[in-house]
Amino acid sequence: MPKIVDHDQRRAELVDATWRIIARHGLDGATLREVAAEAGFANGALKPYFPTKADLIQAAFGHVFGRTNRRVAEATGGLAGLAALRAFACEVLPLDDERLAEARAVMPFWQMAVNDPRMLSANDEAMERWRSDMLRWLAEAAAAGELRAGLDAGSAAEGLLTFLLGAQVVAVLDPGHNGPDALVAQLDSHLGMLRAV
Repeated sequence: MPKIVDHDQRRAELVDATWRIIARHGLDGATLREVAAEAGFANGALKPYFPTKADLIQAAFGHVFGRTNRRVAEATGGLAGLAALRAFACEVLPLDDERLAEARAVMPFWQMAVNDPRMLSANDEAMERWRSDMLRWLAEAAAAGELRAGLDAGSAAEGLLTFLLGAQVVAVLDPGHNGPDALVAQLDSHLGMLRAV
């Protein structure tokens, strides 16, 4: 009797292996052979699921983004306004080994997105979701009187997003000045500029 293969599970295992390899060895290290070996499959196991390396990298980005969003949903549950915004930011910031590995995996994806419209579209979709959440929390904060008068919520959301994405880079490239404690202090400084006096 032939072995029954759970294709969804195999696809998920391959994607999970891919982001782990990228986090450890960069994009060049994520060869199809290495991904198959990491996942415990034969070399040709990827082709039925990911015809090209670009397909695999895009799936890995979606996987990492999904991991972050699951943490965000859990951390922000029951929160509103600036408390929810801070909890969200703390899940995006690379404050532990897991989130730092995610940052290391996302950086090569951004490099690909510069020249690949499909990758850029995936990134845009991810960022629009975060913008929407941030604007909702900022609207809640404004309604609760937490924000300083005259604050432009759109600019505030973009500024926070720029900080969070930049923090991914500096935590990887300059960890001596941008470790977890420093990043949290920077976040609180950023949020402090939004608060009502």
